[in-house]
Amino acid sequence: MSASRLARVFAAGQRKALIPFITGGDPSPLHTVALMHALVGGGADVIELGMPFSDPMADGPTIQLACERALAAGTTISRILEIVADFRRGNGLTPVVLMGYLNPIEHRGAETFATQAKAAGVDGVLIVDLAIEEAPEFAPAFKRAGLDLIFLIAPTSTPQRIAAIAAEASGYLYYVSLKGVTGSAALDVDSVATKLAEIRAITTLPIAVGFGIRDATTAAAVGRIADGVVVGSALVSEVEKHAGTPEVLPALLRDKLKAMRTALDAPIPSPGSQS
Repeated sequence: MSASRLARVFAAGQRKALIPFITGGDPSPLHTVALMHALVGGGADVIELGMPFSDPMADGPTIQLACERALAAGTTISRILEIVADFRRGNGLTPVVLMGYLNPIEHRGAETFATQAKAAGVDGVLIVDLAIEEAPEFAPAFKRAGLDLIFLIAPTSTPQRIAAIAAEASGYLYYVSLKGVTGSAALDVDSVATKLAEIRAITTLPIAVGFGIRDATTAAAVGRIADGVVVGSALVSEVEKHAGTPEVLPALLRDKLKAMRTALDAPIPSPGSQS
């Protein structure tokens, strides 16, 4: 059996994974596929595509507003799956992870959703509010469909909880670098490094870090300690600024991501070297 697209991204010796997030359907479902291709052009290794939801409680104002714009434009779960299928017609290599909340999936039925997502070309699903205690009720449907189920780990997660999460997770783990919602500002790289060492003592799953990564500098700093770097609000804020002129967005997002890709790929300065 061949390795999944996600497994190939995180294979030993590969570059640090750059994982951009955008909200599907923002500013309109008509533009999302072009934005996804632009992200690949900017160096994305995995795309996290947000499924807009009316009550995105883990997200800050930037992504909350993106959800509102997408929903107002008529974006549904079915439309998100159509977007992924359309993207797959031009790209069969870049993994796509759907990120969203449990309610719309539960409403559709986990088995139906997982089967349809796999058929559309989805590789994994990250359900923000799926507690590990509830995972046995939903995880089997995703595993049967061949989808990776990705979980969040928080700075406050105990070793016992990390072990329970790692036992259910596949693909990669998403470490939330901050206590707060998406778009928060402060990022303490040293504390992130300490937590990643704790997680790696428990599991061999790759670890991607998100929240607080805004630019090339923060991406490079986190990339030195993580297997992947997730950037979301910094991209979604560009969509917000240019929602009225969406034709400029592909180039803007591509260039913003290229700067992060270049920083991630740059050699790590040796001790004592001068910049």
